Amino acid sequence: MRLPPLTRRALPLLGFLVPLGATFLWLALTTGPLAPVLVTLTTVTADTITPTLFGIGTLEARYTYRIGPTFAGRVSRVEVQVGERVKAGQLLGEMDPVDLDDRVAAQEAAQRRAEAGIEAARAQTDDARARREFATAQVKRYEQLLLAKTASEDSVEAKRQESLVAKAGLQAAQANLASAEQELNRVRAEHEALVTQRANLRLLAPVDALVVSRDAEPGSTLVAGQAVVEVIDAEQLWVNARFDQLGAGGLAAGLPARVSLRSQPLLIHAGEVGRVEPRADAVTEELLAKIVFAPLPDPLPRLGELAEVTVLLAPLPPTPWVPNAALHRRDGQLGVWRLEDNAPRFVPVERGVADRDGRVQIRSGLSVGDAVVAHSRSPLGPHSRVQVVASLPGVPQ
Repeated sequence: MRLPPLTRRALPLLGFLVPLGATFLWLALTTGPLAPVLVTLTTVTADTITPTLFGIGTLEARYTYRIGPTFAGRVSRVEVQVGERVKAGQLLGEMDPVDLDDRVAAQEAAQRRAEAGIEAARAQTDDARARREFATAQVKRYEQLLLAKTASEDSVEAKRQESLVAKAGLQAAQANLASAEQELNRVRAEHEALVTQRANLRLLAPVDALVVSRDAEPGSTLVAGQAVVEVIDAEQLWVNARFDQLGAGGLAAGLPARVSLRSQPLLIHAGEVGRVEPRADAVTEELLAKIVFAPLPDPLPRLGELAEVTVLLAPLPPTPWVPNAALHRRDGQLGVWRLEDNAPRFVPVERGVADRDGRVQIRSGLSVGDAVVAHSRSPLGPHSRVQVVASLPGVPQ
């Protein structure tokens, strides 16, 4: 086919269209859809990774004390308010004693009477003992007189009879003294029981604590075990945290942890795993652990507040790793884009644990020294053209 001859009028139009087409083609190949994808590379290296475990929990008090009466009664007074700090032994409140004071006074009188009875029984015992000793001496004297034939056999026998009566009287007096002592012990025990019962009406703080609730007011009638005041040991707070069972096998007591409270998301508190619960949650498939603060935050956080916990597990031996940003999922497989002959190729990998810096352990699929794509301007494909740059705008390195 022969092209029509150029006319003088077509030359200016051709001079305009040719540069325009060249410019369009240049833009399409450099910045348009046909332009190479800008990527940054990273090299697979072997290093020690300290894996982390993330969990979430709530702030709780390790020791909680619900202070209340040991038997039913009416609240007489409550001396503390919510949020107040109290000392060990401080009076928190008191129950109405009703007639308990009168019963204690009656027992004190009974105790004094029992003590007087002991004195009387002891005097009777001394008198009977004296009579017994005198009667015994008389028997000996009359037996000597009988040998000297100055006393009759009947008089000796009478003295012997008197001695036996005196002996029986002494035994009776000693029995009365023992009975009086037992009676005093019984009265003392009842008195001590009433005093203890009276003391239980005074509600005292068991430790230095913080009042977190006031559950009853003066005049309220409570049953045994019902709380008047609830206090906590403010020096013993921990986070009751939950961790996904997947990857939590290394969770153990003593590992360092970082705690971020929901009310202070930018403030990190140091802590450690205080205890790993022996029983896991079978429904949510989570492990439970208690995270203690070191030291305790000041001011004291609120109980029940949500907290995020990051536990630093034991470091792993040197292992290949890549940044978490280099991992992609393609056709259901997890892998990275490895640069081969300046062309990307998707390589499936098996990942391990990750640390808090975003470094992911690679168990298989890569070797130390492989160059993989860390970040790309747009999604990559097996036929993508790439251009390696040092950094991408807006992407942290």
